[in-house]
Amino acid sequence: MDASGKTMITIIGSGRVGSSTAMRIAEMGLDDVLLLDIVEGLARGEALDISQSCVFDVNVSGSEDFGDMRGSDIVINAAGLARKPGMDRLGLMSRNKEITSSVAGKIKRFAPGSIVIQVANPMDVMSLVQLRETGFEREKVIGMGGVLDSQRFSYFISRRFSVPPSKVEALVIGEHGDSMVPLVSHAKVDGRPLSEIADQGDIGRLIDMTRKAGAEVIELKGSTFYAPARAIALMAEAVARDKKAVLPASVYLQGEYGVSGICAGVPARIGRDGLEGIVEIDITDEEKRAFSSSCDLLRRKAGELGLL
Repeated sequence: MDASGKTMITIIGSGRVGSSTAMRIAEMGLDDVLLLDIVEGLARGEALDISQSCVFDVNVSGSEDFGDMRGSDIVINAAGLARKPGMDRLGLMSRNKEITSSVAGKIKRFAPGSIVIQVANPMDVMSLVQLRETGFEREKVIGMGGVLDSQRFSYFISRRFSVPPSKVEALVIGEHGDSMVPLVSHAKVDGRPLSEIADQGDIGRLIDMTRKAGAEVIELKGSTFYAPARAIALMAEAVARDKKAVLPASVYLQGEYGVSGICAGVPARIGRDGLEGIVEIDITDEEKRAFSSSCDLLRRKAGELGLL
């Protein structure tokens, strides 16, 4: 934190997700932003392009030198290979482990006091890689996924019932992937439980669309970045402004929801110190089974990478 009380936010990876996130954070006036990328000139070019929009009062800069992130309070890791059409997030696992491990080493060296927001996929497993490689306490590594999935669940519900998304409450837990668990028991439309106004066929379709939302966008345009950028920015805001916001985030579980030893999406209170508490909400027996199955998948994948 600088003398003015602002937080320095570093975004590693200046592709579409990283640069869109930088623009979001700058527009929100959260903090000065540093974009980092190993591609010569890319981060500096993105920073110049964003800065020349002249719509905010924070500084956006770019660099290839990871040492420039010294002093960062928040580090967002968006570095990694992106999904291609027809690929699921777990298909990126081995290659992105190498990238995430390298990034984690640089974070540990240059920004040991930072809160890390992991973005690159498969996000839950890569969050565990971050924990292992940095050696940080679990409170300092949080994964983005649940916020994005919840946004998408809200969008599909709002479209189905012709209401603004602001009138919808929706929450998704578990893996940021095909085994995610949209919580029907906590979904509401203008204050009314979703289960009271939608039949099982409708609910099943809404869940299926939520799980396939990212793949659909990738099939149509090659990548998804606007929606992820908003989700990342909301998490960064919770840290930078110490909002104590309860957001679905991938965190290391130590018995919560009956799960230990992996990172998975659950409602988490996020503030200046990163993870400030896990909120255990009541869910149905069916949702518990689905969450447990999702965590079993993540445990198997983490085991394949030698993380357990």
